[in-house]
Amino acid sequence: MLAEALAANAAAVEAVLVDLLDGAHWPPRLTEAMRHGTLAGGKRLRPFLVVETARMLGREGPGVVKAGAAVELIHSYSLIHDDLPAMDNDALRRGRPTVHRAFDVATAILAGDALLTLAFEVLADPEVDDDPERRSDLVAVLAKAAGPAGMVGGQMLDLAAEGRFAADKRPLALDVDQVARLQAMKTGALIAAAVEMGAVLGAADRSQRVQLRHYGEAIGAAFQIADDLLDVEGTTEALGKAAGKDAAAGKGTLVSLWGAERAHRRLDELVAAADRSLAAFGAAADGLRRTARFVAERRS
Repeated sequence: MLAEALAANAAAVEAVLVDLLDGAHWPPRLTEAMRHGTLAGGKRLRPFLVVETARMLGREGPGVVKAGAAVELIHSYSLIHDDLPAMDNDALRRGRPTVHRAFDVATAILAGDALLTLAFEVLADPEVDDDPERRSDLVAVLAKAAGPAGMVGGQMLDLAAEGRFAADKRPLALDVDQVARLQAMKTGALIAAAVEMGAVLGAADRSQRVQLRHYGEAIGAAFQIADDLLDVEGTTEALGKAAGKDAAAGKGTLVSLWGAERAHRRLDELVAAADRSLAAFGAAADGLRRTARFVAERRS
């Protein structure tokens, strides 16, 4: 059931993204790079969280899908920039050459910049929601998650942890709390924001929004631990990107600090925490409950 819902949502989001990235009046090379970095498949988990959270609260329709597509634009921009030589210097993403490999570094930077700014143009569109206050709220939630208090700040912490700015270039020995903070910012913030944006679109009250935020934070943490486990236990073919790269770079992860067995137990704890956060929503939240388990058990 969840697999079908994910596939249907991915197809709906993909159609919106294709339309948004038509680029009839944009420089052709820029358009091609933006499409290469965005229309490369994937589960579209973040847009699904927007749509499923709003659906649980009684809100559906094209505007919700469009808001989800805006989150995917931010996610795609972050991957393009994360893959750059100055960052992780990756050659593969979703089984295809990364944007800077398929085009060039300057084009990849501009493609990421364009996707970032386009996301907020999309959210400002009245087609997303006819209430300007809700649209403003959506922009604020996404901007905070993507900026210095979220994804960008987490990326800076990640670079610092790799020893990029140390005189001897040696990776820092981070403790569990430091790794958890880094991951909550770099990865978890956007996932939690997707859930919160669904809550905004569904007109959740304050208490509901707090509980859904807790749910989003739990599955955001679970997503990163699962990702780190896949880096250790997965293959390049299954992942569509280089496996074993974190260990080779000496990155501090919860898996490297705890070991795989403890990390798997932590995933179970996070799924349980996510489930507790949904208690007040009853059976309507079953889709989100299944999503939490899916995040923890994914294999790619």
